Amino acid sequence: MAGSESRVVATRVLDAVLHHGRSLKAELSNALPQVPDPRDRALVEAICFAVLRQPARLDAALKAWVPKPLPRRDLELRALLMVGFVQLDPMRLPSHAAVAATVDAARALGRAHQAGMVNALLRRAQREGLPTVAAHANWPQWLRDALARDWPDEVNAIIEAGAQEPPLWLRVNVQQGRREQYHARLQAEGIEAVDDSRAPDALCLRTAVPVASLPGFAQGAVSVQDAAAQLVVDALQPLQASSRVLDACAAPGGKTAHLLERDASITVTALDIDERRLSNVRKTLERLQLHERARLRAADASALDAWWDGTPFDAVLLDAPCSATGIVRRQPDVLLHRRETDLDALQLLQARLLDALWRTLRPGGVFVYATCSVLKAENEAQVEAFLARTPDAQAEPLDERFGRISGAGRQRLPGENGYDGFFYARLRKRDASGG
Repeated sequence: MAGSESRVVATRVLDAVLHHGRSLKAELSNALPQVPDPRDRALVEAICFAVLRQPARLDAALKAWVPKPLPRRDLELRALLMVGFVQLDPMRLPSHAAVAATVDAARALGRAHQAGMVNALLRRAQREGLPTVAAHANWPQWLRDALARDWPDEVNAIIEAGAQEPPLWLRVNVQQGRREQYHARLQAEGIEAVDDSRAPDALCLRTAVPVASLPGFAQGAVSVQDAAAQLVVDALQPLQASSRVLDACAAPGGKTAHLLERDASITVTALDIDERRLSNVRKTLERLQLHERARLRAADASALDAWWDGTPFDAVLLDAPCSATGIVRRQPDVLLHRRETDLDALQLLQARLLDALWRTLRPGGVFVYATCSVLKAENEAQVEAFLARTPDAQAEPLDERFGRISGAGRQRLPGENGYDGFFYARLRKRDASGG
């Protein structure tokens, strides 16, 4: 693929995300398979993330250097200019090649008449540098206010963490070998990694590499999953042998797979409301050679009559739909698309899922509620309200591996120990004797 073509792909993805409300993850999943060279795929992805981590800064450059706001018909051009800017800063690609490829991309997009403008603006950015804009300018005011209420002493650190490129965390499939053994395989390939005592199956790469190049990846030896997400399964432990476990919102499948990797005796029912997303769970389990112990169902987890046979589960995991404010560094378009009004609907959904899924848990069973949010309304307040209306529910403590105490659960803030932001609460259903 010529250099200009990767810029064209990145521009089209960003135009869809920035100007048409599309999901970055969805757009990349559609676009990247059409890019044959893995190096070009990596470049497209890197450009998109670089733009979406600092849109306010790029917009400030456009406002300073373009006399009139670009009309709607030129929103694609706006995305292309942002693609060009980030190649110069922060990516610091060779400037001559970056400018030339971006100008060629303008022509490929049918904008030959604007190629001169693109060249002039990129040359100006090269000479003058982009304006400096504080990271908080990328966050909507309502969300900054919410962070200030919930985490007054941590708000700046949360915002700064959201602008950083996250490390590449791996989860070793312990059904195929111990973490130490896989660490040795990486070292033999010249790939440096460090382990983490808090997350027993996790390795963090010092420098990211293409996932497909990881030794044994195709055979299921390892997966990519942030350490904070891996701890969700630890919050559910220990499980009794041969336990029946429900993963209620399973896609993309990392936690279902982790449960099955941890204990060869258990079975997992994995639900997701989206059949297409569930097919990705199936592919993940097949790669990991775990699919025979999983039962996949496309269903609304809160509509029990549609999927539950009435047999109680020994353990339930609810990684609930949420604002995703703890993983902004991985999903920077959250800051573009999330609205304050979304929170009420998300909290109602979380409460509905908690109430419905609690019915599927046997007396004495354990229930883990988790989110990738940092907002207390979705986390500690949600759990406290559930405990107040659910007489047979009691909270059980989690240790400091899971972050700071937050009501009946624990909260890890983004960037702490290199982790994503996550909330965890462990609940037990009292049996008939009240125990």
